[in-house]
Amino acid sequence: MKSITTHVLDTALGKPGEGIETILEILEKEGPIHQEEWKEITKGTTNNDGRIPGFVPDDFKVQPGVYRITFDTKAYFETQDRESFYPYASIVFEIKNPDSHYHVPLLISGYGFSTYRGS
Repeated sequence: MKSITTHVLDTALGKPGEGIETILEILEKEGPIHQEEWKEITKGTTNNDGRIPGFVPDDFKVQPGVYRITFDTKAYFETQDRESFYPYASIVFEIKNPDSHYHVPLLISGYGFSTYRGS
């Protein structure tokens, strides 16, 4: 499957991050970081497995470029009455080969997050 997928794992609880609003964008205009222009591709909410099935629309053709996935972590932690330091987590990554599958997971806790290129 040639697409972009994601999932969230709450490492403090050892379970999927459910109910996290997520946005996928592509960089349309490069420049200094405060002058970049991003275009929204899609958005969704993680399910009880921390995933967003069908996250990227079928009519979107993945192309080479710089992408950003942003997760609303503040709202997620607030619904659980848990403190957090990061109001959102943004992951910026570059796709050079659009014929590959790109899985971009997020590992979160109230005071940290990390990511990696998954399979």
